[in-house]
Amino acid sequence: MPERSPQLHPGAWWLWALGLGTAATRTTNPLLLALLVAASGYVVATHRSSAPWARSYLAFAKLAVAVLCVRLAFTVLLGSPVPGTHVLFTLPEVPLPDWAQGIRLGGPVTAEALLFSGYNGLKLAALLICVGAANALSSPARLLKSLPGALYEAGVAVVVALTFAPHLIADVRRLRSARRLRGRPDRGVRGLLQVGLPVLEGALERSVALAAAMDARGFGRTAEVPARVRRTTAALTLGGLLGVCAGTYGLLTAEGGTYGLPVLLAGAAAALAGLRLGGRRSPRTRYRPAPWGPRAWLVAGSGAAVAALLTLAAAREPDALNPGVVPLAVPALPLWPAVSVLLALLPAFVVPQEPRERA
Repeated sequence: MPERSPQLHPGAWWLWALGLGTAATRTTNPLLLALLVAASGYVVATHRSSAPWARSYLAFAKLAVAVLCVRLAFTVLLGSPVPGTHVLFTLPEVPLPDWAQGIRLGGPVTAEALLFSGYNGLKLAALLICVGAANALSSPARLLKSLPGALYEAGVAVVVALTFAPHLIADVRRLRSARRLRGRPDRGVRGLLQVGLPVLEGALERSVALAAAMDARGFGRTAEVPARVRRTTAALTLGGLLGVCAGTYGLLTAEGGTYGLPVLLAGAAAALAGLRLGGRRSPRTRYRPAPWGPRAWLVAGSGAAVAALLTLAAAREPDALNPGVVPLAVPALPLWPAVSVLLALLPAFVVPQEPRERA
């Protein structure tokens, strides 16, 4: 029987997805955002496993479409600050008191306003889809094993929260299939009410089993460390996080461009040192730790490269990456930013596909 290739480190998938999400925040060009979504979707389609948590990508995609629709609906009902001359239709306008100046209900809806809201809504939708790609490609349990000891408790809470939705979706599908086989309705309000109770009961049983397993494995027990080490850890972690926030703010503003990067690097170094010291409170061993090999570097590096190149393109070609809507114009596809986005497809070629179980 052939030996299975080692699985990719889950942190590499998250760094790759966060890089794509960062790139999505640097542009409102719908063509570039569509390329980002298509690249992440292709990698998910070729490399996700058959585990229940790997089926959550579709749920994130539906959430992204819902966010886009809500953004457009608010624009139609409440208007937009973007002036426009191409009126598509006019809704009955509700008069509001004087203290609500600047807000309107109804009125004319212009194409410029819808495009502006659609561009910004598509940016948020692409960010949600990138997060869904990371959730569908990386195992939450393996990701928890790879966290430093200082973040173990917080990591457990996050992993439990991330795995709740995929298991809930799997339970709903299983119960709806069972009801269809028995000839009972699985749609509408009646079907939802009759499916909801077993789903909640299964979630409660899973929570109780998880709590018992965590207690049996000694979760929450910490080692004794000197008070001086605890104070140093708290100071380094808090100061490092404040430095990261200040450095990030400096990078995002024109006035802080000189001090932003040094403060960000110093804060990151202090935070990592604090996490390193904080790991002494949670002495635990790892069974078969996930290796960080060349493939993990390539996957994480491809996401970071996409984020860096799109950030550079946003500074050099702001009009191409953030097309205007007044006057109306078809957005153009900038060449080298589009080629940069295609680097996100690198994991599809360097990471071996996992064999899927047959139904």
